[in-house]
Amino acid sequence: MATQSPDQPPRGEALGAGAGAASDIATDHVAQPTVDRHILSGTSATGLPSYDASELTRRDAPPPTADHSAIPTTATAQEIAARVLAAPVVDPGVEAGHVAGNHPAGNISMVVQAPAAVVTGSGTGLGADVGGHFRAGDGEKMATSTPSTPDDSFETEKAGQVQELQRIQTAKTTESIRGMPAAETTSSGRHLTEAELIKVMSRRRTGASGPGSDDPERHEERAEIERLMSRMFGKDRQQSAEAQTRHVGLVFKNLTVTGMGLGAALQPTVGDVLLGIPRLLIGLFTKGPRAFGGKHPVRTILDDFTGCVRPGEMLLVLGRPGSGCSTLLKVLGNQRFGYEAVRGDVTYGGATAQEMSKNFRGDILYNPEDDLHYATLTVKETLTFALKTRTPGKASRAEGESRADYVAEFLRVVAKLFWIEHTMKTKVGNAFVRGVSGGEKKRVSIAEAMITKASTQCWDNSTRGLDASTALEYVQSLRTLTNMANVSSLVALYQAGESLYELFDKVVLLHEGRCAYYGTAEDARAYFEGLGFRSPPRCTTADFLTSVVDEHEREIQPGWEQRIPRTPDEFQRAYRNSEIYRKNVADIEGLETQVQQQERERHAALTKVTSQKNYTIPFHKQVFACTRRQFLVILGDRATLFGKWGGVTFQALIVGSTFYNSPPTSAGVFTRGGVLFLSLLFNALLALAELTAAYSGRPVMLKHKSFSFYRPAAYAIAQVVVDLPLVFVQVLIFDIIVYFLSNLRRDASAFFINYLIVYFATLTMYSFFRALGSLSRSLDVATRLTGISIQALVVYTGYLIPTRKMRPWFKWLIYINPIAYGYEALIANEFHTLQIRCVPPSLVPYGGNVLAGHQACTLPGSSQGATVVDGASYIKSAYNYSRSHLWRNLGIVIAFWLFFIVLTVIGVERQTPNRGGGAVTVFKRGQVPKSVEKAIGQGVAPPDEEKGARRDEASAGSDDVGAVVQGVEKNETIFTWTGVNYTIPIKGGERKLLQDVQGFVQPGRLTALMGASGAGKTTLLNVLAQRVNFGVVTGDFLVDGRPLPRSFQRATGFAEQQDVHEPTATVREALRFSALLRQPKEVPTAEKYAYVEKMIVLLEMQDIAGATIGEIGAGLNQEQRKRVTIGVELASKPELLMFLDEPTSGLDSGAAFNILRFLRKLADAGQAILCTIHQPSAILFEYFDDLLLLKSGGRVVYHGALGSDSRTMIGYFERNGAKKCAPKANPAEYMLEAIGAGNPDYSGKDWGDVWAASPEREVESQAIREMVESRRNSSSAVARLQDDREFAMPLTTQMMAVIRRSFVAYWRSPDYIVGKFILHIFTGLFNTFTFYKLGHSSIDMQSRLFSVFMTLTISPPLIQQLQPKFLQARNIYKARESNSKIYSWRAFALGAILAEMPYSIVAGTLYFNCWYWGVGFPRDSFSAGFTWMSVMLFEVYYVGFGQAIASFSPNELLASILVPVFFLFVVAFCGIIVPYMALPYFWRSWMYHLSPFRYLLENLLGVVVHKVPVVCADNEYARFTPPPGQSCLQYTQEFVQRAGGYVREQGGLCLFCQYTDGDQFAAGFNVFYYQKWRNFGILWAFCLFNFALVFICTGLYLGGGRRIKAWLSPSVRRQRKALKG
Repeated sequence: MATQSPDQPPRGEALGAGAGAASDIATDHVAQPTVDRHILSGTSATGLPSYDASELTRRDAPPPTADHSAIPTTATAQEIAARVLAAPVVDPGVEAGHVAGNHPAGNISMVVQAPAAVVTGSGTGLGADVGGHFRAGDGEKMATSTPSTPDDSFETEKAGQVQELQRIQTAKTTESIRGMPAAETTSSGRHLTEAELIKVMSRRRTGASGPGSDDPERHEERAEIERLMSRMFGKDRQQSAEAQTRHVGLVFKNLTVTGMGLGAALQPTVGDVLLGIPRLLIGLFTKGPRAFGGKHPVRTILDDFTGCVRPGEMLLVLGRPGSGCSTLLKVLGNQRFGYEAVRGDVTYGGATAQEMSKNFRGDILYNPEDDLHYATLTVKETLTFALKTRTPGKASRAEGESRADYVAEFLRVVAKLFWIEHTMKTKVGNAFVRGVSGGEKKRVSIAEAMITKASTQCWDNSTRGLDASTALEYVQSLRTLTNMANVSSLVALYQAGESLYELFDKVVLLHEGRCAYYGTAEDARAYFEGLGFRSPPRCTTADFLTSVVDEHEREIQPGWEQRIPRTPDEFQRAYRNSEIYRKNVADIEGLETQVQQQERERHAALTKVTSQKNYTIPFHKQVFACTRRQFLVILGDRATLFGKWGGVTFQALIVGSTFYNSPPTSAGVFTRGGVLFLSLLFNALLALAELTAAYSGRPVMLKHKSFSFYRPAAYAIAQVVVDLPLVFVQVLIFDIIVYFLSNLRRDASAFFINYLIVYFATLTMYSFFRALGSLSRSLDVATRLTGISIQALVVYTGYLIPTRKMRPWFKWLIYINPIAYGYEALIANEFHTLQIRCVPPSLVPYGGNVLAGHQACTLPGSSQGATVVDGASYIKSAYNYSRSHLWRNLGIVIAFWLFFIVLTVIGVERQTPNRGGGAVTVFKRGQVPKSVEKAIGQGVAPPDEEKGARRDEASAGSDDVGAVVQGVEKNETIFTWTGVNYTIPIKGGERKLLQDVQGFVQPGRLTALMGASGAGKTTLLNVLAQRVNFGVVTGDFLVDGRPLPRSFQRATGFAEQQDVHEPTATVREALRFSALLRQPKEVPTAEKYAYVEKMIVLLEMQDIAGATIGEIGAGLNQEQRKRVTIGVELASKPELLMFLDEPTSGLDSGAAFNILRFLRKLADAGQAILCTIHQPSAILFEYFDDLLLLKSGGRVVYHGALGSDSRTMIGYFERNGAKKCAPKANPAEYMLEAIGAGNPDYSGKDWGDVWAASPEREVESQAIREMVESRRNSSSAVARLQDDREFAMPLTTQMMAVIRRSFVAYWRSPDYIVGKFILHIFTGLFNTFTFYKLGHSSIDMQSRLFSVFMTLTISPPLIQQLQPKFLQARNIYKARESNSKIYSWRAFALGAILAEMPYSIVAGTLYFNCWYWGVGFPRDSFSAGFTWMSVMLFEVYYVGFGQAIASFSPNELLASILVPVFFLFVVAFCGIIVPYMALPYFWRSWMYHLSPFRYLLENLLGVVVHKVPVVCADNEYARFTPPPGQSCLQYTQEFVQRAGGYVREQGGLCLFCQYTDGDQFAAGFNVFYYQKWRNFGILWAFCLFNFALVFICTGLYLGGGRRIKAWLSPSVRRQRKALKG
């Protein structure tokens, strides 16, 4: 085993929680020797870990010690500890605790470590039971060490611990662990507070004493910590049967994972849909049926991995992106879905993966990279929910401890342990909801994982985006969690500093799916050095390990060039032949021996309750917990909730006033049916928002499912329970307003029955859309299904088409439509006691010569000669409805509700996260590299494209790259800023984020902007780049001593932390777009594009130049995306300087190295660069020339040169009282620790004050003044700043470029386009077969009307489909392109509008042809052509309508909620639901004329019924007798001339048909054929109005609104006055 240098701090002290004999040892103060975790194995009969002493490292020449030959070969840790401790220490040099002895199995060498090794751990792994380390070779170092020098504080601490061990051993206290009065008192008598105990327990560095401190009380505190931990997690909690059945210890053998796909693919386009069949035929003939139609190719993601992770051990997973790190963590976390095959054995405490998945899912945890939480919950609510779902049974709690006590105690402990006490009442937050910081959110995730008590925990790249100090705290918290809970932790980190690396026990290195190393962390560096690799100076171990598997980063020892492994297979072979591998196998065998004993004990402890541990609490309690959580989620976003209720109130007032005071006569019959129909329809459409909500909440639900907090079914049922009161309020608001305004039956029973029916129908529709979402794999698929289902719900209720007129092939839909049953119940409830008095025009004939008794009512159900129609007869005749069906129908609606709930439960239970498999690089057809194209054609894995460049060219052409660097645009300007302050308004006052910041950036210099989390780094970067639009910024920003030109934002490059790009664009297209619009218009386009090619070579992106950027997983990887982000800015030829925000965040060390190498190239070429950076290693830090360091509160603590090896910066801090920087320390971490970054307990000097009073700051201020003065009036500076244009190119060029890009984006989005086409085709066919081959009866005229109306109803799902596209494009523009002044928002709006048009025209044409010809509309060319043009106008209208709503909506959820509100608003006044004459005068006088659907309806209806003769069916005639002496014709002649229709005589009765032709029918709705061209023009005006609204709202949303608000803000005006004063 490799030796560890004496100045390295001890790793992984035991902080475990334990039971049984282990706890008894702690009680008796018997200390254990510190031994290495990965050597020990087995469990003794006493429950203590045992091991084969022969496995201990032998020493050839041990120091003389007492003879321990009596120690048996297999002994418990307690026995060995007792015998070793009893031996006298012969050598006085061994005061650091080296104890050695002879043993039959060989010589033993141990490091005895006292209080931190006091055993309180439980379970079966030595990680918590014994703790600490056994390190070969440490004995000699300690024996020869000298007392207490800065570099041997480790040995001093060891010596103090041995003394403390003797004190504890002689104390012989007998107090129990719980209730121990002396537990919080040190030997000096000082009382230790719990806060102090937890602080040490969580291993926080306070700055007062580091890890190597010789403070004697620090050792005493550690001993007390163990007792506190035992009180929380020890004896009483761990002896339960539930705890004894934990599956601790992970073993995996020959693990191989395969997945679908090649790692490369062609970019799909809309053309693929059209050319799919020809390509299929060509492939069939050219490649043969077997080759072309064979199975999908399979690639090996992981190949033959073997290893183990003991309880209490931490495994670090290293590898380049694409090497399989995430796959390894997912599979070991038992997340196996989506992979083609997982072969090999994986056991958890001896149980197979299948058994764990079936019975013990809660023992395994996989935590993804992202922190998934509900944004509107507070931290306390988030953790309380987790605790309630994982509160164990009474047997596993302390005696007398209730569930509430357990939750309160653990919440208090984890809050203190993970340093989140101050955030408990703060929302977790997300991109839209302000909440805790990124580091705090990470700690919430750890606390949540700790609550699970999972035995195996996998963490995937969770330090992304954290600064060095926060990342260290994060991993220290994981170390604490691992020790405390005695779990196996597997952690993937992309950039691990040495301090992070030292916290791990083992490390695995992956190389393209092969295992290059698996073993102890201490041995890794020596192993690879033994293979011939060289570790550069100051290179961290983790960086060194990842560099050896990168052919362009590795360094080789002289003479080893031909002997080192190079390919993944060679690395794997070298590892398999090494001693490390054999130790790994022995370690596995030892753990398996130990696990066998575990299994026996676990099976003995199994009970009916613990035989399955998938979920801690029973199902009904899961439902209760989820219900409470869902209420809190909704109440946390009160704005959305009250906004929704406000929209309901608004719509209710509109609907109620539209049907205001409907009379109880024949004039009110149609309107009563309409208001009841709308009551159901509006609440049903409002449930559409459940689709969006279902997909937004799915990731959190899946995470909690994997954490075994609750079954997804409990979550689904909880949503229904939450619906009950919320829908109750929603329907109550709507129903009270609508019911009484529209004058429905004023009867208490009728009202409450009406309310009950609407309430349950609404609940049913909520559950219906939720079920649709749960059963659909994507929102796009669900939206298509929604479009069809809405059509069926609207048409087949019985309102639009009577049951008798339904076609047989669709008639069955009414029987599975819950709205239809609800509508029948509402109609029956309203009409069954209503006596309908017939009034004109339903009473015929009417007029001057009409005689009473010789009239008839045209209403169905009327009797001959009667002028009053019984309501029950009316609904029986018109709808075939009956009052006797009311309660039956309500029961059916409730049954549908329950059925949809069951469907939702089934859907959510079947949901899984995204499919597994490697990332795929997607290439544009025709721009695929030859090697990749050949691989795709042959169906084999292509060469690795993730390395991002054609390396042979890049390496061979280093001179070319150098030439390219020389061709990079040079900067000659100096940017200075002085007196910068930034203040934002907050609730109850103001907050200053930046205070008196000054500095400068020079050409050719690479400046790092650093500080702890929350210090204001990104804020300062945004302020300097003029990108803040909130709050007040003061200070002087000068370029060459002159004020910033209007072109400043365009002339500076700003690489955002988030790599925001148009996903469908290729790398070359993205760079060309930037170059075209940001380089001055005087530069020819050819020259701009040639410069782009230079940047592609410089950034080594030749091989991916034709690849689309895409999304993570289906596009470029993280490093490649970061290069594109930098390339897009470089392509603009920034004339002033480059800003970069966290360019290495989320990258592995090799990728971070490459990015910094590129930046160094740029700086050397003359660029001025200022960049914020997290977690830089010492090597990366060396690339920077200058440093601007901020402390919390936005104050400068240092700005100046770093110097060689950072000596200038280090010298400044050391001169001003900071501790000395160790020679091997990372200067980036040193300076943060020196200023107390991220440490709330820091009580040292204020480094902001130190800098403000320092001579260095005065020198800097003088230098800035000289720069300003020397450059202000220079002719070259004036010439450089002459370009004062806001945008480089004119608006016409911007528009052309943006429109072209938008068209390309749509062409490469076949899912969206095909979805649009399918929705049009299906709804068109549904419409035509619903009204197939209409006849000429009166009801057929009404069917023509409703067929037209159905055309209008397809717009909501189409709008729901197009809004996300618009909002995604707007987010890209807002996040990056707007701030960079690439193009105007006007160009964006125009591009978004025009890109929709061609596809909408094609889709509309498809709809027209599917709909028009089958219904039986006129076949003449004019009618068909005019109808087609009107449908095209409708397509244009709904695109503008949907985009207008989206343009003022902040997110997709609100936009989807607003769609039904606005849609019903315009539909309500179009003259169909409420005919023109039935509208109240208030609305009829103005709103009717402003409804765009009125004109569309008039155009469509007027044309399709023009001159269509009406022949009434027998049951449609009104029958009455003529007066004596008159014929029917004589009696009705005047009436027919006035009212229309026709009369015929049959058997002495007059039969009156209401209409002669379709024009008379249309006139009843105020529709006239001759107004068609007027309506056509008005519709165009409405379309243009919509698009104008898109422009106006987009402009306001993207800055105009904020400027207006700021201008009107009183506080801002006061601050401006103060500044002027």
